[in-house]
Amino acid sequence: MAQILIIDDHDSMREGLELLLKRGGHSILSAGGGAEGLALLESQGADLVITDLKMAKVDGLEVLRKTKEIAAETEVFVITAYGTIEKAVEAMKAGAADFISKPFSSEEFAVKVDRLLQQRAEREKLRQENVALRIENTSLKEQGQGEARYGEMVGESDAMLDVFRMVDRVARSESTVMIYGESGTGKELVARAIHAGSTRHAGPFVRVNCGALTESLLDSELFGHEKGAFTGAERRRRGRFELADGGTLFLDEISTISPATQVRLLRVLQERELERVGGEETIPVDVRIIAATNTPADELREGEHFREDLYYRLHVVPLQLPPLRDRNGDIEPLATHFVQKLATRANSTVREISPETIRVLAAHSWPGNVRELENVLERALVMAEGDTLDPQDLPPLDGQSVAQSGGNGLDLPSHGLDLTRTVEGVEEKLLRQALEQADGVKAEAARLLGLKASALYYKLEKYGIEG
Repeated sequence: MAQILIIDDHDSMREGLELLLKRGGHSILSAGGGAEGLALLESQGADLVITDLKMAKVDGLEVLRKTKEIAAETEVFVITAYGTIEKAVEAMKAGAADFISKPFSSEEFAVKVDRLLQQRAEREKLRQENVALRIENTSLKEQGQGEARYGEMVGESDAMLDVFRMVDRVARSESTVMIYGESGTGKELVARAIHAGSTRHAGPFVRVNCGALTESLLDSELFGHEKGAFTGAERRRRGRFELADGGTLFLDEISTISPATQVRLLRVLQERELERVGGEETIPVDVRIIAATNTPADELREGEHFREDLYYRLHVVPLQLPPLRDRNGDIEPLATHFVQKLATRANSTVREISPETIRVLAAHSWPGNVRELENVLERALVMAEGDTLDPQDLPPLDGQSVAQSGGNGLDLPSHGLDLTRTVEGVEEKLLRQALEQADGVKAEAARLLGLKASALYYKLEKYGIEG
């Protein structure tokens, strides 16, 4: 079924076409003139515009030109009178999809309309597949090429072997998965590994960072929107649910979404269908959901912010990721992996890590987990000389409190210092590090710093930090 706009200033012709197309199950908009028709197109949209060429005031060619400005994806089918084929040719050159000359049979007209709609549907399917492929290709480039069975997840500890076994079991199912873990533990890598091992591996893997978007932007990002749904919505947009059709949608930082968005998400999970923002059309979606949060399961379930019914919809298969401090034996294989991965990007000659360096790394508490380890090693590779990474190549590790950080530039110099400026400098540095470790998610940055969200926003504004 398609939405078709018929524009013709002859009432009998217009009404006859309306009746014919309604029998085919299509939704019909009707206008007795070009200006009225264009107004309908702008306000309600259409998959196909059928217009007579010869009309008073605003003729069919003008309708065609304006349609391409208003909705470039909408096809235009023109009706021309006998003996004015040159006008039809002009219309085709201007972008019309097809034309038909009067008089014509209802069968000929119906065949042409059906063919146009079928071609449009095939082009739209191809477009969505191309978008999905671009998303997937971008994801693969970010993830790296030639990865092993579990992508970039590296580990030999019992805790990580348990995770690998869980990924194997979960990947074979279609169940919704909720991944729990601190920031930087590799939740997205686990989601990608589950997708890669599933029957949906040929479909798209689409990621949305729920914590990085406002409520209105997140709704549009997830569910799409119709033209005119809000200020700035200049054209229809398909959301990430539609783009992930046939594949996997990864909802990162799910605990940050608003109550209103939770309701809409719950409906999609229950009904497997959605409506775009500002739209009325119901759109079926075939998507596997993998969600992730750094909020512990019991805190998420018992808190007042997150709906209990949505929690149980998502918490079908829970998967807990261990923090790096609980898998100390993985420091060496992880460090070796990152050196191999990052050496080229850092333009480094380093090819191995000294045992002393591994001992220093193993002694650190890694509050930022694997992401922090990767960050530290990349900075070390940039500064290191030679083919071995030694302890002196490592940047200062910030796992200690300021009071314990002697030797990291916080000792009182003999000539004195400006205490206010020094404290502010440390504060600004820690704010930036927290945002980096939290991937820009302010709620997580506030948690890492032990601040209320309002205090974090105040300090970010104070130092002009854009997060």
